[in-house]
Amino acid sequence: MANLTLRRSQNVEGDFFVDDTCIDCDACRQLAPNVFSDIGEQSIVYNQPKTEEEIHRALMALVTCPVASIGTVKKHNARMAVDSFPLQIVENIYFCGFNSEKSFGAWSYLIARPESEGGNILIDSPRFTTPLVKKIEKMDGIRGIFLSHEDDIADHARFAEKFGAERFMHKDDGAVRLGIENVIEGQGVFKIDEDFQIIPTAGHTRGSMVFLYKDKFLFTGDHLFGSETRNSLVASRRYCTSWKTQIRSMERLLDYSFEWVIPGHGRIYQNTKEGMREELKHCVAWMKSYA
Repeated sequence: MANLTLRRSQNVEGDFFVDDTCIDCDACRQLAPNVFSDIGEQSIVYNQPKTEEEIHRALMALVTCPVASIGTVKKHNARMAVDSFPLQIVENIYFCGFNSEKSFGAWSYLIARPESEGGNILIDSPRFTTPLVKKIEKMDGIRGIFLSHEDDIADHARFAEKFGAERFMHKDDGAVRLGIENVIEGQGVFKIDEDFQIIPTAGHTRGSMVFLYKDKFLFTGDHLFGSETRNSLVASRRYCTSWKTQIRSMERLLDYSFEWVIPGHGRIYQNTKEGMREELKHCVAWMKSYA
C-alpha cells in the first residue's frame, strides 16, 4: 500500500498520488499517460483522472506497480482493474500486468497459442498472484517460459511448477544454477518451432536473449526498446555489461524481419518491416558513436 505521508509534493492535489518509494519503472506512465508523468527519476500524478476510463486505467497502473507506490485517498474497488489482466496488446499477445519488484518492474507477456501450435508461452515473469494465475488457467495454462535474461525472471519457478511449464534461459545468466529445463549455450540461433526462434544477444547481460515470433514480434527484454521521449529505437548504455558486445548483438538483428519490438523495459515500438530495419540501422549507428 502506498503511504499517504510519503506522498510526493509534486503530485497535483486530489485522490490519486505516487509516494516516494517509486522506482521509475514507467509502467504507470504507459498504462495511464493522461494521469501519470515523470519528474526526475520518479513518477507523479500530474492530472487527476476524471472519466470512468481514466480512473480504470489509473487503477490498472496501481495494480501493476511493482512497489505499491501508487495510492488513493478514497476507497476504490479495483476488481475490474485486476480482471483487465492479461491485457491484449495486439493479436494473441498479452501484457501480464502485476509487475514484480524482483524484476525491477519489467513487463512480462503471454503469447496465447492453441495446443496444436505448441501452447501458451510466458515471456519473462510477473508476480505470482492468484487473480493472474486463475486467468491464465482459464486461457489453458502455460507450456513454455522464455526468460530473456537474469534480471527479469521474478517468480518463474512458481509459474513453472504450477503449470508444468518448461523454461528456456541462457547458461551465461545462471540457467544451470536455477534448475532451468532447457539451457541455451553459445550464440547460435535456436528454432523452437515454425513460429518461434531464440536469438542470443549478449551485451546487456552475458546471457541476454531475444525471442522472434512469427517473423513479426520481437520480444527484447532489456536489449532493445522504444524511447519514452522520442519516436525511435534505443539501447541502454548505462545498464550494460559490455557495450561493444551489445553493438555486435544488435547488428545481428539486421538479418531478421519484424514489425514489433516488445521489451521488458522501455516502450513498445511498432513499424513496417522496412521501417523497423531503418530504425535499427540508426540505433546501431548511434550506439557505435558512443563506443
